[in-house]
Amino acid sequence: MEIRFHGHATFELVDGETSVLIDPFLTGNPKAVVAAESLNPTTILVTHGHGDHIADVVPIARRTGAPVLAIVELAGEFGQEEGVSALDINIGGTVSFDWGWVKMVPAWHTSTTPKGTQSTPAGLLVNFKDTVVYHLGDTALFSDLKLVGKRTPIDYALMCIGGHYTMDRHDAVDACELVGAKTVIPCHYNTFPAIETDAEAFKADVESATGSRVVVLAPGESHSV
Repeated sequence: MEIRFHGHATFELVDGETSVLIDPFLTGNPKAVVAAESLNPTTILVTHGHGDHIADVVPIARRTGAPVLAIVELAGEFGQEEGVSALDINIGGTVSFDWGWVKMVPAWHTSTTPKGTQSTPAGLLVNFKDTVVYHLGDTALFSDLKLVGKRTPIDYALMCIGGHYTMDRHDAVDACELVGAKTVIPCHYNTFPAIETDAEAFKADVESATGSRVVVLAPGESHSV
């Protein structure tokens, strides 16, 4: 299995011909090194409706036929207005797939699509072929992060660190302690000037203060599990 980082908060979990794409933002992403047209996911997952997380959801889903899992309001927009196969879910809910399952968990943020659909933002706990990956979405630091992995220990946390729109790298150190993942991969930083930060400093702080290790990936790089 590989965890591929496509820049910003876009990740792809890949094992053989099975591919789970999370928050595809490639078109208009100044850090993206791959085009949306080159990705062929079997499933697409969405944390929330901001344009820098859903920019390529509809084009990829229409081209590949991949179902899109999203919170109820977003699934309604994708399915009813855009005509893609959408799976609705809500906070606390779990959906099973032939490769594993996805549980939707809280995140502190906002969420409105470019079309104006409002919804509750979320994080996604993804069991992909028995590896548990937690995409925190765009979140601030909040204490209930510690509950996410209480029953399901987390192997990898995909964690925003850029600040301004999400928690910064300092708050993210506390988030690492709450989440307790074995490995943390930072994201949502350096895409735009407002969210520039030092990922290597984050790595050093986390590894000195917690039991987690940090893997810093550049856009286009992968981590083998």
